[in-house]
Amino acid sequence: MIIRRRSALALCGVLTTLAVGLLPPAASAAPTADEPAGAAAPKVDLVLDVSGSMRTRDIDGKSRMAAAKQAFNEVLDAVPEEVELGIRTLGATYPGKDTKVGCKDTEQLYPVGPLDRTEAKTAVATLVPTGWTPIGPALLGAADDLEGGDATRRIVLITDGEDTCAPLDPCEVAREIAAKGIHLTIDTLGLVPDDKTRRQLTCIAEATGGTYTSVRHTDELSGRVKQLVDRAADPVVTPVATEGAARCADAPRIKPGLYSDREKFSEHRWYRVDVLPGQELRASVSVAADRAVDKDYGVLLRAVTVHGREIVRGSEAGDGRTDVISTGLRYPKPENDDADTDTGGEEKPAAETVCLQVSNAFSAPDSVKTTPGLPVELSVDLVDAPDEASDAAAFGLGRGWWLLATLVLTGLVAGLLWGWISRLRVVWEAN
Repeated sequence: MIIRRRSALALCGVLTTLAVGLLPPAASAAPTADEPAGAAAPKVDLVLDVSGSMRTRDIDGKSRMAAAKQAFNEVLDAVPEEVELGIRTLGATYPGKDTKVGCKDTEQLYPVGPLDRTEAKTAVATLVPTGWTPIGPALLGAADDLEGGDATRRIVLITDGEDTCAPLDPCEVAREIAAKGIHLTIDTLGLVPDDKTRRQLTCIAEATGGTYTSVRHTDELSGRVKQLVDRAADPVVTPVATEGAARCADAPRIKPGLYSDREKFSEHRWYRVDVLPGQELRASVSVAADRAVDKDYGVLLRAVTVHGREIVRGSEAGDGRTDVISTGLRYPKPENDDADTDTGGEEKPAAETVCLQVSNAFSAPDSVKTTPGLPVELSVDLVDAPDEASDAAAFGLGRGWWLLATLVLTGLVAGLLWGWISRLRVVWEAN
């Protein structure tokens, strides 16, 4: 009796294992292409606050301005040869009280380009803490300094206080810069910051995928700025700006690569990808919460036929504070015998148009602006489809009714076998 019961349990365990083995593996992010040879030189614009508050002596026994000058000299000595660097100031020239004049007080101290270290150091040495803190106008000016080309572009903002030129909100300025799709990152450093400054600088950095750092010592400042300049020189893949459509028929046709977009709260956007027989589509999407959002949110990525039938989906949800939420999917298109014939009589495979739908379930408090939309990064790749029978993707399982039918059939067979074995056990016990 014990032997028969163990056999029945073992048989059901085998069937369950087979069913689970048919489930598709987790979707993986699509690999990205290497940086092309001969890429343009990366560009960095250092934006330095020279407002009157920089006279405060609370960094290693010296003024904030003196600490910034020392850090800049160390950074300029260490800038990689391939990096084009510039310096912009804010609050460096106007000491008066006229808001209109003070909020225009930003200028390019050293133009973005090949670095002359001596000339740049001389320019920094002349700076004297003077005026206002027009961070928003300075960011707009720095974005213009870095305009043009496809190179990596980075703004490093160093300030000891929050913007004093409202209503031009620097956080909104950063979002507008990001919404342009020019792939410009803003990193912020706060010198002995208070809570308001910290919140504002964090918001500016998050809007463009940058970082915020609090600084209280000279070596921390120079070390962090060096790190950010070096990071600009690292090879990266620059996303291609695109704009999804409200329906598949109007969606842009995209190829393997990395794409960026902006999506409104609770919006659906569509993109189209052509998949040949024998190829596997791998796609992943990330949506960044670059501002305060409500709890309970999610992102959905669906692959759908042009006729509206769902092929496969990936989704992710969360609750609480997050910076990025991501999901992905795989869709292998098996080889088939169908082929179109061109005028020369040669056969060529027919590509299937797959519609990718990106949806988000974000909402925000009434006090938070919802424009521009949330940053979206979509990665698409096409690889050879699996041809091993052990790979569930080769069967097209995990896509709609196939998975349901497989699980139902497995459960039915397991139930019949268990009932048959149980009946034999009862007969055996009776005898």
